[in-house]
Amino acid sequence: MTFKGVLFDFSGTLFRIESAGSWLRAVLDEAGAAVPPDEVRRYAMALAVSGALPGGPAPERVPPDLAGLWATRDRSAAEHRAAYTGLARQVELPDPSLYDALYERHMTPEAWRPYADAGAVLGALRQGGVGVAVVSNIGWDLRPVFRAHGLDSLVDAYVLSFEHGVQKPDERLFRAACDELGQDPHDVLMVGDDRAADGGAARLGCAVHFVDHLPVEERPSGLRPVIALAGCGPLV
Repeated sequence: MTFKGVLFDFSGTLFRIESAGSWLRAVLDEAGAAVPPDEVRRYAMALAVSGALPGGPAPERVPPDLAGLWATRDRSAAEHRAAYTGLARQVELPDPSLYDALYERHMTPEAWRPYADAGAVLGALRQGGVGVAVVSNIGWDLRPVFRAHGLDSLVDAYVLSFEHGVQKPDERLFRAACDELGQDPHDVLMVGDDRAADGGAARLGCAVHFVDHLPVEERPSGLRPVIALAGCGPLV
């Protein structure tokens, strides 16, 4: 089957967030904070375990007072910030200003790397006349990340949960993306790494293809099968 449109998830699908260690070191360096390397590693590990890095590991435990907020974190910018800074505050850092600085850091293009084959796959879809939309559960505008990495010109539409007030797997978000592309959902493929969230597109009639949420170095060609699935020519 060929498809007239492809929807892509953002984090873990087209891009990968930096490690918790890199995230924390960048913020400490920006603040001019002198923290011994062993302490940096300890703080970074604790932040990762708490789930404080958006796009990073899920929290091992969500505190009861954050459970409701965590469940709806991608519906608005305010909820997203409150959920992640709340998780970060479970770790006692040397300066209270670091919590907001960490949240700000994760929204910068420097904090994200595209998967090695992302540009080539998006380019092949564009050449094949297949529409592309990014559908993300997120609390901030990711468009600058795509622009900074030279991929914005290969995306036709962005459908972001915080801009619509709904989050995947709610089929309304996928419906909005299909509408943006002007395509019937049955002619659209959804590509993502989260079977629960991204799999919601199937309820609308979209085909769904999953990739593994791995570090960039460990997934050099995970997106390439999308080219054949979309009915485009081989990727060279």
